[in-house]
Order: sequence, then C-alpha cells, then structure tokens
Amino acid sequence: MSAGGEPRADLRPDLRHVDTWLFDLDNTLYPAESGFMRSIEGRMTEFVMRVTGLQREPAYKLQKHYLAEHGLTLRGLMIDHGVDPDEYHTLFHDLSLDVLAHDAGLLAALERLPGRRLIFTNADEKHAKRVLDHLGLAGLFDDVFHIATIDYVPKPSRESFARLVTGQAIDPQSTAFFEDSERNLAPAAELGMTTVLVGAHAAQSTATFVQHRTDKLAPFLDAALLKEAA
Repeated sequence: MSAGGEPRADLRPDLRHVDTWLFDLDNTLYPAESGFMRSIEGRMTEFVMRVTGLQREPAYKLQKHYLAEHGLTLRGLMIDHGVDPDEYHTLFHDLSLDVLAHDAGLLAALERLPGRRLIFTNADEKHAKRVLDHLGLAGLFDDVFHIATIDYVPKPSRESFARLVTGQAIDPQSTAFFEDSERNLAPAAELGMTTVLVGAHAAQSTATFVQHRTDKLAPFLDAALLKEAA
C-alpha cells in the first residue's frame, strides 16, 4: 500500500516459488489501449442482433448480461439460443491485427521465465494462434488451454480451473496467473495460485485475492525475483 492507503504496483515482486506461468491472452499479452477488443465487441453485438432480432442497444445489453452471468457471451448464446460455437468464432478470424504491436521487451521478459509458460483463454484456438503469431510470442508457450479445451465452460468457473489443473498437471502453489479481469483471479487464488492483475485499472483494485498489480506486464516480469536455473 502507498502512504495514502491506495494499492500500488509491486516494485520487486518475489516469484521465486513459481515454475508454471499462466497467462490470459486478450488485454493481457497486449495492452487494452490497443482497442482490438472493441472490434471484437462490435462483431459480437452484430451477431447477437442477428440471432435475437434485437436492435443494437438491447442486443449490447444482452451481450453484457451474458458476460456477467456466464463469464462469456458465447456461453449465454449457446444456452439460450443454441448457437454453434464454431460459427460464432468465425466472426473474429478475419479481424485485422494491425493495431497489435510487437513488444520486444515483453518477448525478452517472457523468455527469462523459468519453467512452463501456458495460455489460459476464453477465446478459441484459432484466435489465440493468430494473436500469438502476430505478436511473435507463439514459440514461447508450451500449450494453449482454450475454450474448446474446457468444453465451453469459461473462466471464472471453478470447473474450468479444475480442468486446467488436471489437464496440465499443474501445482497451483507454484503457479502464477496473469489476468486483466479481476474476477477471473478469484478461483485461481482459492486454488493457491499467485495472482497478478494486469492493466491500467490494476492499481485501483482492492480485492484481497489479488496479490500483485501492474499496469504493464513486461516491466513487472523484468523486476520480478525468479527461481534460479537448476
């Protein structure tokens, strides 16, 4: 905490216990300020309009209702409207990635992390691959745990985390999870993972299950104390 009582980003986080590095994808491995997710949201709204027959404003409200209730708009559309997830995901596979810039500093910071590096995303496999390839980060990750892997049960569902832990043979006590969504960190903390909230909003978080906060990912990783190589 700062002298004024406000939470602040960690200057020298101690992550020497960590050997599994778990990262969300969108708005975590690139900054939310890129505006990329606005393009995704716009196409979501148009899809909801088409499926439901609603006008734009009520369709957008329904979209956000499903996100709040299920952790993923798609999940609500599948339950209430029988939407095919493959059809839904094709909406985003031709989006331009030009607003996502290579970050040499992030690449270097990720390369120095000891142990496994994994992606845990509510997006589908093709989207994750496109984004990682474009950012030049694909070769740094051992696996991508995407929404189909968890049978379309998204974060922050405890079931999705249970499937991740089992499927990847993860020891939560030696795992750090990096996310831009505060609520997605809650089940990770319950399992014993070290939680890191990422983004311009992170410093304002007062959630007790958030252990570390940083506005930018690369400087945080650069400053972290890490386990020495065996």
